[in-house]
Amino acid sequence: MNFAKQLINWYTDNKRDLPWRNTTNPYYIWLSEIILQQTQVVQGLPYYNAFTTNFPTVFDLANADEQDVLKLWQGLGYYSRARNLHASAKYIVNELDGRFPDTFNEIIKLKGVGDYTASAIASICFNHVTAVVDGNVYRALSRIYGIYTPINTGKGFKEFKALAQQLIDKKEPATFNQAIMEFGARLCKPKNPDCDNCPFNTKCIALSKAVITDLPVKIKSAKVTKKYYNFIVILSKDGNTILEQRTGNGIWQNLYQFPLLETDKDTSFSEIVKQIKLINYLKDQSIEVSLYNEKAVIHKLSHQHLYTKFWIVTLDSALPKGIALDKITDYPVPILIGNFIEKFNF
Repeated sequence: MNFAKQLINWYTDNKRDLPWRNTTNPYYIWLSEIILQQTQVVQGLPYYNAFTTNFPTVFDLANADEQDVLKLWQGLGYYSRARNLHASAKYIVNELDGRFPDTFNEIIKLKGVGDYTASAIASICFNHVTAVVDGNVYRALSRIYGIYTPINTGKGFKEFKALAQQLIDKKEPATFNQAIMEFGARLCKPKNPDCDNCPFNTKCIALSKAVITDLPVKIKSAKVTKKYYNFIVILSKDGNTILEQRTGNGIWQNLYQFPLLETDKDTSFSEIVKQIKLINYLKDQSIEVSLYNEKAVIHKLSHQHLYTKFWIVTLDSALPKGIALDKITDYPVPILIGNFIEKFNF
C-alpha cells in the first residue's frame, strides 16, 4: 500500500481548521508545538490564541517578564515548557538576532525542544524531510504494522523513527507529518478508535488479529508517590495574605503559593495548628485556625499524587509586608491554587 498517499488523502478530507495550520511562520509553529506537548488541541487552542495576542513576535516574548509568561500559562501544567519557551525566545533574539534556526540540528538545540518538536518545525516551516514521532505516531504505526517493541525504550524510538522516516512523503513532508498526527489524534485514538472509517482497516495487523487494545506496548513506569500538602491561607486584619515563590528545580518552579507545610501522612488538626504556630511571622500572634476542606483535594501529576488541604488562618493583627487579597490573582500560581482562589472568593 502507498501509506503516505492514503494518509494524505484522508487528511485532506478530514483535517481540522487550526490557526497554526494557516502559517509557516516558525515562531507560531514552535509556539503551537510547545503548547501541544502533553496537551490536547481543545485545551491548548485558547492558550495559543492568548500567547499570539499578547506576544505576537518572538521579540515580544523575549522582552516579557517571566511572571507574565507564567501567568498566561497558568492552568496548562508542565510549567517548565513556559520557562523553556521564554528562555529560548531570549536566546533567539539575543544570540541569533531574532532569526529562528532553520535546520533540525539547530532547532533541537533550543531549550525544551526534542526530536519530535524539531522534526515538526523543520518539516512544516522549512520543508525538511524529517519524520515526527510522538504518541499519536507510535499508536498508529504500532497498530497498523503490528509492532510490539515498547515505545518508551531507546530501541523502540529508533525502530519507529526509522519506519516513519521510510514512510514519509519526500515531496510533502509537512503535510505527511501533520496528517499522521491528526490521524492518531482523531481516528486511531487510544480508546474506541474509529476502525470502520480507517483508510488502513484492510491492512491493519492489530485490527485483523483483534489486538487493538494491546498496542502500543509501554513498559510500566515507577510507582506513583503520595505527598501531603497543607497550604496555610493567612487572612490578616488589614486585608493582606502571604504568597511565597517556589524556588529550586521541583514542580511549579517560580510559581507562587500559600505557605506550605508538607507532611508524610494525613495529619491531625491539632498537630497542624502546632506547626502553624511555629511559622516565623505567626509566632506570638493571636490566630484562629479552620480547615477549608475536610476531604483532601487530590492533584494528580505524572509521578506523584498530592493530597491537599487548605488551612484558613485568621490573624488578629496586620501584615505590613503581605499581599493585598485583591491582588493575589495577579500572581502566577499552580492550577491547584488557582482553583482554590476562585472558589474561596476572597
